[in-house]
Parts: sequence; C-alpha cells; structure tokens
Amino acid sequence: MNLALFDLDNTLLNGDSDFEWAQFLIEQGVLDRELFEAKNLAFYEQYKAGTLDIYEFLDFQLKPLSRHARKVLNGWRDDFMQHKVRGMMTVPAQELVARHRAAGDVCIIITATNSFVTSPIAREFGVEHLIATEPEEKDGEFTGCVVGVPCFREGKITRLENWLAQRGWGWDSFADSFFYSDSLNDLPLLAKVNNPIAVDPDATLRKHAEQHGWRILTLR
Repeated sequence: MNLALFDLDNTLLNGDSDFEWAQFLIEQGVLDRELFEAKNLAFYEQYKAGTLDIYEFLDFQLKPLSRHARKVLNGWRDDFMQHKVRGMMTVPAQELVARHRAAGDVCIIITATNSFVTSPIAREFGVEHLIATEPEEKDGEFTGCVVGVPCFREGKITRLENWLAQRGWGWDSFADSFFYSDSLNDLPLLAKVNNPIAVDPDATLRKHAEQHGWRILTLR
C-alpha cells in the first residue's frame, strides 16, 4: 500500500483555514477587530516567511476557544464551513484526494491548524485520517493550551511517525509515499517522502522544487 499525505491550507484549500477562522470570528464580533486583525495578519506573514513562533501563534489562536462554550463554538464552526471553507475547496483538490482513495492509499491530512477547525474539513474531503495540532480539553471544553507537539515544521514528522508507530507501521511499511504541500515550512517532511509534490508553492518551495526536480502541481 502507499501513503498519501496532504497539507491543508493553500494546498487542498485555496486559502488558509487558520487565518480565515480568526477573520471569521472578527467578522462575527467574537474577537475585537482593532485588537486581533493586525495580529492575525502579522502571524500569517510570519508563517509565509518561515519565521513563525508556533507557540506564540497558538496562544493567539487557541485562547479564544477557551472563552466560549463548546456548543457555541460548534455553531460558529458550522457557519464557518458553510460560508468560508466550502468555497475554498477546489474541484482539482477533491479529485486528487479521490484518486488516492480509489487507489487504496492510506490518506492523511497533516496540518498545523488545530483539529477543532480542521476535523470537519477532513471529513468534507472524505479523508478518514487527520493529524493536526491538538487543543487541550478539560471536561469537554477547551483550555486555550496545546497538547503535545504542534504539527508544524519538524513537528509534522514527529507527529506522523508517532501516528504510524501506534498502528505498527513505519516508513518501510509503504511501497510508496507522497506529500503534497505549498509551503517552505513543510520542507522537512517533503524531504522524507519518496514523492514530494509542490502544490501552488511559495517562492522558496518553488525554487527548492525546481532545483531538486520535484513535481510542481496546481490545484486551482
């Protein structure tokens, strides 16, 4: 069997669910625009530049979850899926996932964005397995903290290898492996798979892909 890994934001999605979730909460009046919008934009620019402090960002991203009941958050997330996310799901991205699923590959969406935001997106793509940054919960409510290693940069390798080990698998369990990503932040994991594919890549990843003969793909 083969292993097919998919980054989510700006790869399968034509946009960034992390950034758009914060913008959605600002638009709903949940987060104060004056306090949060500039910071959200700054973090997004740091991510694209490869300079993001993931723990500083997660403090910004996860704290709002702890201020509201899970039932209320679920309702906002449903609206977010309807009004923001589905419009970012392109037909080529859905067809790519469908081809890997039809081939019987083990398909995993692996993303730095937290699992609360991304779990319904993975389901919408028909992907059973999601490896994401995990927000801490206590008695069914979010604490505003993160559990374990964030699923970011080298952390994606750690989280994936732990996930595989829990199932008695390793890299050599698969005949072939694929990873689709747009971001320079995913260079560590892209270097681990047999088939690294740069999807609508940022400038740094595009240059690296061209230098190393990696496939470059558009899903737009």
